[in-house]
Amino acid sequence: MYTPTFHSLHHTQFRTNYSLFMPIYDYIYGTMDKSSDSLYETSLKRQEESPAVVHLTHFTTLDSIYHSRLGFASWAASPYSSSKWYHKVLTWWSPSMLSWNKPIVVEKHLLNQLNLQTWAMPRYMFHYGLSSRQNEAVNALIEGAILKAEKENVKVISLGLLNQEQELNKNGALYIHKHPNMKLKVVDGSGLAVATVLHSIPKGTKQVFLHENLSNKMTFAIVKALLQDGVQVVTPCKDQFEILKLRFAPDLQNNVILSTSYAHEVWLVGEGLEKDEQNRAQKGAIFIPFTQFPIAQKRKDCSYYNTPAMIVPETLENMHSCENWLPRRVMSAWRVAGIVHALEGWNEHECGDKLMEVEKVWIAALKHGFKPFYNVNSP
Repeated sequence: MYTPTFHSLHHTQFRTNYSLFMPIYDYIYGTMDKSSDSLYETSLKRQEESPAVVHLTHFTTLDSIYHSRLGFASWAASPYSSSKWYHKVLTWWSPSMLSWNKPIVVEKHLLNQLNLQTWAMPRYMFHYGLSSRQNEAVNALIEGAILKAEKENVKVISLGLLNQEQELNKNGALYIHKHPNMKLKVVDGSGLAVATVLHSIPKGTKQVFLHENLSNKMTFAIVKALLQDGVQVVTPCKDQFEILKLRFAPDLQNNVILSTSYAHEVWLVGEGLEKDEQNRAQKGAIFIPFTQFPIAQKRKDCSYYNTPAMIVPETLENMHSCENWLPRRVMSAWRVAGIVHALEGWNEHECGDKLMEVEKVWIAALKHGFKPFYNVNSP
């Protein structure tokens, strides 16, 4: 068999292993180096260097696997978008991943001598939240990945997409409670995601419309920061209005507004923004999501911001594929947060109800060369 070490012997021993791809001819004519097999076996014993940071994500749709580095380079180099017919044809074997019980290493990067890896759960988006029993199975897989990272002396593991759902595992706190003595730090990245959203709101904005069911700790952090800056937060839901009024100090409550009007220029959007709700927005409205998943764009006369993300430093190596729907060399804020956590050497978790100091993590990200990415799209 031709191995990576086979032809290297030609350059060190000179009169052996002439074949580039067909070593059978060296074998037939007696020019195969006797150490070919032993050198290959020795190379396999070299211990692989453990990553310092792992980003734990999962596949989304059945054909999303082809947009990772496990699939085709040309697809991986472009943002994931609506599938073509030939994508769907190739998904027939995708469900076979369900038999796997370990994360898959899909990317390896290097940033200033810091080894980074992306691990993908062998599950798709529809597996999350199917039933309480299915949630237990998914949580067991995530926990197994975290314990694997702990065993490999990983410093930080960041939880991406649905791996950090409140309903699933309390934003990762479930694993900390079960394994309180772990050295590994679990990061959900909420602090940097909040900072990214706050810095994306156009300067001079005096009022924002909040579309969210208040199930996310990010929501309260964003609202609090806006209220402290004197920005009015408008909600059309009386229950949400009452919750927000009770949540914050009296000096901030006056900036929480109850209104049935949807005619607002800036919308902060959480989960479940339906088409009919988008149709109520005024012409020229700006939709800014603070969710892991992008908004379905239904209006041609409105602007849609990307999900919270940052441009990576030029020194980050081997980033050949796109992260889901983001362009090349752009990472989600949740993923960047894990890297910054390791670069700063912070010795604390960011999961459960814990949220890193927003401006602290924002300044740290900028210091390490990450840049804001605000891509405004119109359908």
